[in-house]
Amino acid sequence: MTADRTAASASGASPSAAASGASRAELIADTALALLAERGMRGLTHRAVDEAAGLPLGSTSNHARTRAALLKAAVRRLAQREAEVLAPEEMPGPAGAAPNGTDPVVGLADALALALHRSLTTQRELLIARYELALEATRRPELREFYDATGRGFREPLEAMMTALGSTEPRRHARSLVAWCEGLMFSCAAGADHDAVPDRAALRTGFEELLRGMLDE
Repeated sequence: MTADRTAASASGASPSAAASGASRAELIADTALALLAERGMRGLTHRAVDEAAGLPLGSTSNHARTRAALLKAAVRRLAQREAEVLAPEEMPGPAGAAPNGTDPVVGLADALALALHRSLTTQRELLIARYELALEATRRPELREFYDATGRGFREPLEAMMTALGSTEPRRHARSLVAWCEGLMFSCAAGADHDAVPDRAALRTGFEELLRGMLDE
């Protein structure tokens, strides 16, 4: 992948469209994520981001002075883009009711399956970048704290949904759901199942089995 293609992949548009349509901060963070997925942590430098994004040398340093600041910007943008994949408006409301008025367990299972399938099929590079950042966070306490804070933004709404469904241990059940998702994402993005991504129906069945088992139905 060339530098121009890296920038285009990061922003979801052509380099010229990215430069004109997105803020420079988003372009820098998106390009950092694309570089992490393509080249790994060692390939992420301020200069590499400038070159891949088609920005004047020094632009990334002006936005994020240190490597730690650049990594935090990447984590922040990662959380924003993962939230778009999750599409909160497609999730069941706080009362736990399914959008079409059917069984709330089926509604949540379907919404989670849709989000997970998107991650596995169209956001593989984003997943790889996430794993690079997660591993780096184990070596950087300041990044660990920042990474964990963004993660809570996803777990807490899921806990609320489990509470609405009648879970007696919503926190533990939410963590179990997240762990199941994490296992599938790693296996399909970087593990033995990279060429055997489950379809949406299979994911929905898996979620429904987990949810009904947790709720003792």
